[in-house]
Amino acid sequence: KSNKETKSVLAEKNISQKIEKVSQGLAGSIGVAAQEIGSGVNITINGDESFVMASTYKVAIAVALLDRVDKGELQLTDLINVPLETMVVGPNPITMNFVHPGVKLSIANLIEPMITESDNTATDVCLKVVGGPEVVNKMLRSIGIKDLRVDRSTAEILRDFYGLTDKAYVSVAAAAYAKDPTLAARQSDRNLDFEKDPRDHSTPKAMLELLLTIDSGKVLSKKSREFLLATMSRTRTGAGRLKGLLPKGTPVAHKTGTVGGVANDVGFVTLPDGRRFAIVVFTKSSTTSDADRDRAIAEVTRTLYDFYYLSAQDK
Repeated sequence: KSNKETKSVLAEKNISQKIEKVSQGLAGSIGVAAQEIGSGVNITINGDESFVMASTYKVAIAVALLDRVDKGELQLTDLINVPLETMVVGPNPITMNFVHPGVKLSIANLIEPMITESDNTATDVCLKVVGGPEVVNKMLRSIGIKDLRVDRSTAEILRDFYGLTDKAYVSVAAAAYAKDPTLAARQSDRNLDFEKDPRDHSTPKAMLELLLTIDSGKVLSKKSREFLLATMSRTRTGAGRLKGLLPKGTPVAHKTGTVGGVANDVGFVTLPDGRRFAIVVFTKSSTTSDADRDRAIAEVTRTLYDFYYLSAQDK
């Protein structure tokens, strides 16, 4: 190996150790995968381990939907019916703002809250419009991504997490809360049986692969790619995660995920010189506070941000 390569391998080993150190004690178990766009070299920690994706799986759903738009099978302006009885529980803008029957939204206006506000109702409508989980998985396999799987709607995921009698629609959840008022308070509690279920899981490496494939234009048209990245740049959830410790105003396009002892954030970070890196931070089995879990993700991101920024200064 050349001196330069040896130096690079050492630097990566160093950075991996640093990441483990800064996130220690803040989250249960952590998985990281990152790569500077165009470099071909990635940094991983537990990169092949399986993690609950939670709402980060919405990126895969958005890609499958935009792929169908690119093929001319759907249009972003298509109006889709959003039935009141299938609205999903949670602080979702659609559920909270539309209390009367007669809601129709365009595909573009469903993707927007699915990504920016992590709206579960929008997600389940998008998943249905795309043709279900099997269509998403077929698209993923067609671009060579094997270790990322989409299996359930968010209403089914929440049903399984909380042990509800039926899908987590507003009416079902309301009845369950009335019966057991502690249910809502258990939102942040880890559920190890739920985590063991292999459905809706990904490895950090597979999610990184998806991000890089989106960015390279291998999967989406230029128009769809720009649409998705612009939407991800408007994300309002998880201000304390990827963005948490970055210099104010750093451009970040991302998607968060949260359920039980799981806190995730995946996306793209732009460095001061315009270079970008893709990053995946998955955590699971945490018994720490929500703030600590966010902090773990923020520490990892800042460490990588400094590493990528300074590595260019060294060249």
